[in-house]
Amino acid sequence: MQQDVVTVGVDLAKNVFQVHAVGADGKVLVRRQLRRGEVLKFFSSLPPCLVGMEACASAHHWGRELLALGHDVRLMPPAYVKPYVKRGKTDAADAEAICEAVTRPTMRFVAVKSVDQQAVLMLHKTRDLLVRQRTALINALRAHLSEYGIVSSKGPGGVTALMKLLHEGQENLPTHARSALHTIGAQLRSLASEIDRLETQILAWHRADDTSRRLATIPGIGPITASAIAAAVPDASLFRSGRQFAAWLGLTPRAHSSGGKERLGGISKQGDGYLRKLLVVGATAVMRMARKDAARQPWVAQLIERKPVKIATVGLANKTARIAWAVMARKEVYAAAAARPPSSLPAEAGDRMV
Repeated sequence: MQQDVVTVGVDLAKNVFQVHAVGADGKVLVRRQLRRGEVLKFFSSLPPCLVGMEACASAHHWGRELLALGHDVRLMPPAYVKPYVKRGKTDAADAEAICEAVTRPTMRFVAVKSVDQQAVLMLHKTRDLLVRQRTALINALRAHLSEYGIVSSKGPGGVTALMKLLHEGQENLPTHARSALHTIGAQLRSLASEIDRLETQILAWHRADDTSRRLATIPGIGPITASAIAAAVPDASLFRSGRQFAAWLGLTPRAHSSGGKERLGGISKQGDGYLRKLLVVGATAVMRMARKDAARQPWVAQLIERKPVKIATVGLANKTARIAWAVMARKEVYAAAAARPPSSLPAEAGDRMV
């Protein structure tokens, strides 16, 4: 009976997996639990078939394993599978819903990432974690020193000045306070060293990857953002357009329309929050340069005139995401058009691919 299986839904777990398999006529052929050690043995006994899984923890690992066995593996966002759950929340119901959802022609899928791509994303997530820890330590250091009247300006320069003031005035601090503050200082120096080490590895991967290097030619995208996008989006053809890619990143307005009335709110903030944050930070840098020299970024200069700065920044991040999709999909390098006076440019002028 297993030789007649054409579609399988797998509800992933740590140790106990639920499998739901159907034939060409939709008849249920297998509905059972598998222990972790039984998964590969079970799928090796099946003919090549369509296997659906939710894109959650360990999904890419199992996707690679089943692809190696000759199966057609497709990962789906859990939010898109949920509507197919008929009633209740059980592993069996989830596996059945996955089996149903994977066959839908309008379903959107997540590309299975390679080991190398996941490793690079792990570098990014670890770096992001350490940066947040460094920010927390800096805030704690500022707060503690302000209790003794020691303050400094904002930014990296202010932190350096604060550390200098700490060392110069440590004799005036109580012993216990001095011990606590030196512990924070040591943690800050250690984190800075680790962040630099991770960034060196990310930069090396960026230089070795063609897609990442092409993405870095776009204004507002540097090696960090370029490598993160290249690793997170292994197949740009999964998106039909740049707008769909921007929507996946949560950079498009949230629609709430009914009865022929169109209502658009703020950006949806769905999808990959890390990539969205990097694109917005990059757009902020471009906006700062455009405000100093409008001739270099005429489209951005016009946008600033029409919209508040923060809204314009998110709009530029949206535009950057669309350009990034075009660069990946066409495998081309970005090149800005020759600068012209802002008044002579249409709303979407100023960008092309070479």
